[in-house]
Amino acid sequence: MMQSNLIEFATVLLGDCRTRGLRIATAESCTGGLIAATLAAVPGASAVLERGFVTYSNEAKADMLGVPPELIRQYGAVSKEVAIAMAEGALAHSRADVAVAVTGIAGPDGGTPEKPVGLVHLAAARRGGALVHEEKRFGELGRHQIQSETVAAAFELIRQVRD
Repeated sequence: MMQSNLIEFATVLLGDCRTRGLRIATAESCTGGLIAATLAAVPGASAVLERGFVTYSNEAKADMLGVPPELIRQYGAVSKEVAIAMAEGALAHSRADVAVAVTGIAGPDGGTPEKPVGLVHLAAARRGGALVHEEKRFGELGRHQIQSETVAAAFELIRQVRD
């Protein structure tokens, strides 16, 4: 997805969340803060964007979000289980109402037959409400395109849990 389209998507999403009185936290690995940066590019984002966690390393996932290291050892950092724990951890360590988390392999290196480049696990959680997970296999689109597609998918998950 083109960057201008992401900004348009972020503008609508932020407006919807502002209307509902919701604050957002992000927990990002493979996007390195791009979800929060895209939201923050919209004027007035501070009314909705509560905080962002960039947890690229396994240690950061554990230290900042409370992801159990044994969960990472058992399932790997790029897994449904870790994405869900990241989203729940972002809620637990923030004042946000909604959290979105992403962990994946943006490439061009790091893929395996079981977990190829382009695999991304996303999770979104609403405090006291819905929790959703989605697995995406974007393929080898290139690092920046995988990251952009992940941002768009994260925004869609926030829309799913905001109500």
